[in-house]
Amino acid sequence: MRLLLLSNSTAPGRGYLEHATDVLRDTLSGVRRLVFVPFALADHDDYTRKVAEALAPLGVEVLGAHQGDPLALLDSAQAVFVGGGNTFRLLKRLHATGLVTAINAAVRAGTVYIGSSAGTNVACPTVRTTNDMPIVQPPSLDAVGLVPFQINPHYLDPLPDSTHMGETREERLVQFLEENDGPVLGMREGTWLVRAEDTLTLGGTAAGARLFRRGQEPAEIATGTDLSWLLDTRTRYDAGA
Repeated sequence: MRLLLLSNSTAPGRGYLEHATDVLRDTLSGVRRLVFVPFALADHDDYTRKVAEALAPLGVEVLGAHQGDPLALLDSAQAVFVGGGNTFRLLKRLHATGLVTAINAAVRAGTVYIGSSAGTNVACPTVRTTNDMPIVQPPSLDAVGLVPFQINPHYLDPLPDSTHMGETREERLVQFLEENDGPVLGMREGTWLVRAEDTLTLGGTAAGARLFRRGQEPAEIATGTDLSWLLDTRTRYDAGA
């Protein structure tokens, strides 16, 4: 399996995907056709054009999953990129089109998977650790399941001087672990995960990530850390826990 899971697609002062150009080039080495899944946003044509422009310098042809039969388009491509936006809207369309199971099968057969934000959320067993509002109701919270643990993209650290009285991101993830077992990786902005078969590495900015596990204090994860142990099926998140 070859995966690139981005916490975010745009960095401050940079163009779309520009902060991840080098890792995208490595991930898409040998890929000539990519199917883009734009279902997390409402304007599928505009979103697809944006991705096509960003990947054009890498010599990759981009087809939108909405521009024909999504399953046939997936079958014709060497890579699939699932873009960010609203995770619930995305997941509802993935279930409706059959892409939840089709993407899983394709990636396990060798198709490269790239996700950003919501696209990273749906690479997990479920979308229960998304930050998004459920603006639509998917038939299930079960997702594509390309990694056996949960991810929280755009992870924000608590701000000690903040006057906001709602839960911090840390508190919400701790609450998640009160009801569910299995690791949750909080990925800060500018970070990504690269999976090559059974190897998983945290890349990106020096901000790193934060790992949450039930009954343990959150652990800081530095960029460059080998996280391959998270792929052990014995750490698999139990959606029925």
